[in-house]
Amino acid sequence: MLTDDRPGPGAGTESGSTTTATEPPDGRLIRRRRLSRWDLKFSPYLYISPFFLLFALVGLFPLLYTGYLSVHDWDKIYRQRGDFTGLENFEFVLTDPIFRKALVNTFSIFLMSSVPQIVVAVSIAALLDNRLRASTFWRMSVLLPFVVAPAAAALIFGSLFADQSGLINATLREIGLEPIRWHVDRLWSHFAISSMVNWRWTGYNTLIFLAAMQAVPRDLYESAALDGAGRVRQFRSITLPMIRPTMIFVIVTSTIGGLQIFTEPRLFDDSMSREGGADHQYMTAALYIYDRGIVDGFYGRASAAAWILFLIIVGIALLNFALTRYLTRRNA
Repeated sequence: MLTDDRPGPGAGTESGSTTTATEPPDGRLIRRRRLSRWDLKFSPYLYISPFFLLFALVGLFPLLYTGYLSVHDWDKIYRQRGDFTGLENFEFVLTDPIFRKALVNTFSIFLMSSVPQIVVAVSIAALLDNRLRASTFWRMSVLLPFVVAPAAAALIFGSLFADQSGLINATLREIGLEPIRWHVDRLWSHFAISSMVNWRWTGYNTLIFLAAMQAVPRDLYESAALDGAGRVRQFRSITLPMIRPTMIFVIVTSTIGGLQIFTEPRLFDDSMSREGGADHQYMTAALYIYDRGIVDGFYGRASAAAWILFLIIVGIALLNFALTRYLTRRNA
């Protein structure tokens, strides 16, 4: 009588030859698998952690400590923190006419510098995007003002905008016009300071716009040229829409930097007090914070002013973000 001697399912688990297939892996293999899973899970966070640690040290901690100082009094004589005062420092700063004037000066200089700066930067980038001889020389030349030290720039523009011996006033006298009181008249002082800002930052923004224009596919221009579109039409219909994200980035960064302007008005002031003019006609918000905190020793008031400026910048950044989303959805 024939019988089927083949082992059935599960029958081999009791034999010596099949027990190795279900034998659990050794401890070293388990550790390697765990390390591999941890590597895939936590390595990306480890790679980016240096930035966040540095930001927490030099960015987040000063911000939080400034908020802590803004709600406390400060003893100027003993250089010690005083009692908790709540929002008293904020109330003082918001009702201070000098701070309101500094805030108006900040927005005035910001608008007089950022708007023409972006327009000129886009125009120069469009010119540099064409085929030029020694194109690298021309492209690097626009960055030259950015690498010049701000102190050197202040010396150059100080000789141009000096009230008595400046080159511009000397030229105006030669042609029979009245000289301009650059350091006295509020509007003219804003014009002089914004000229320094434009001279220094236009080339930097030009290279950013040029990099974005270089990424635009060239076949789009060739197709537009075949359809009869001129250079101006190509710039309006192809270049500007394609570099819109870069333009938004430049506008946001220019807004943040423009509202924190400090170096140019500080170096432009040639008086002993250096408080943005005798009548604070070109004192900015950042200069007000420095003057109240470092010079006068009112750390609580200076910290409150810093937080007010921070909230204004955040509000404008959110406004830019909302406006950008609206324009993007509208053009989609």
